[in-house]
Amino acid sequence: MTVSARTPRVLLLTSSPLDGADGTDVALARDVLGALPGFQFFWFSQWTGRRGRPPPPVGRPIALWSRDGAPHAPVRLQAAVAGAFAARRADLVHAFLTIGRTFPVYSWMRPLMLGARPVVHSVPGVMDSGLLARTRPLGTTVALTESMARRLRAADFGDVRVIPPMVQVGRWPYLPRPAGMPVVLFVGHHDPHGGAVIAVEAAAEAARAGARFRLVLAMRGRPGQHTAVLQGELRELAGAVGLTDFEVRGYVHDMHALLASAHVLLFPPPVIGGKADIPITVLQALSTGRPAVLSDLPQFADLGNAVLRAPAGDSRRTGQQLAWLLEQPRVWEMLAARGRATVEESFGPERFAVQYEALYRELLA
Repeated sequence: MTVSARTPRVLLLTSSPLDGADGTDVALARDVLGALPGFQFFWFSQWTGRRGRPPPPVGRPIALWSRDGAPHAPVRLQAAVAGAFAARRADLVHAFLTIGRTFPVYSWMRPLMLGARPVVHSVPGVMDSGLLARTRPLGTTVALTESMARRLRAADFGDVRVIPPMVQVGRWPYLPRPAGMPVVLFVGHHDPHGGAVIAVEAAAEAARAGARFRLVLAMRGRPGQHTAVLQGELRELAGAVGLTDFEVRGYVHDMHALLASAHVLLFPPPVIGGKADIPITVLQALSTGRPAVLSDLPQFADLGNAVLRAPAGDSRRTGQQLAWLLEQPRVWEMLAARGRATVEESFGPERFAVQYEALYRELLA
């Protein structure tokens, strides 16, 4: 039976289970799974352990053994091997893989692992630009932003498309400004250049300028990190720079409640690194009507005038932007409305579904 005579089979290739830990690759894969009902999907699920979320209600799961659903090395190896076998039953493979230190080796093994079938590779992020020179494209490459697309084309990745990530705007409704003491929220990882240190220093600058607020840092750990130690170091830094009203949390499961309580999202990393070009949390905050102060990085150019930007790595200027925003309620309202409109226009589910379905049909033809 030809592909045109039956429902096309698509393997969603991720480095960890879709019902496991958070990650942009997992979020993108789940969004594709829910947005394209006209395809039969295979996806990785946890065989045992503590699930981070309910399993998707559609598609056919492929079990991986995992203790906590995070992309530890044994889980990534299982995913590679299971993906190689499952690819033989698929008409198309859709990979959601960050270009990290092991990816160049995998890319050169692509014919052995994935065969001759068409491959779509959505790139959540690039850990180090130097890796691109040692990497071969898996197939048609999808970047999340025009900035990343230019980097990939310059590295001879060939056919590179741009499909921004999506936000279910119905699940992230626009909320009015909260009452009471303003809360400034940072959400990120304990990475050397993840932005948490600059966020603390910028908050201290804003406080010295007279702004009154509470800083909340919601920190996500990565496999192998000692999160309790890293959280303690952030608390010490906040105290050392003179902040008195702050809180360092671990991973927060209820992001809706966290954003509802916040007034401003502060996300000033000096570089993006392994994170998504536009972190999903930033889009969720804008959808909720929470203005954002971001680093002036090329990846954020797609957000236009819906956000405030400060020079990357400049905690003083970032703090000044934050203090100004907190003191200007009309500017706050204007940016909140712009952020919501930008998400609806450029990051909505309809556009996401149409673009990916068109790409699937093109490659399957």
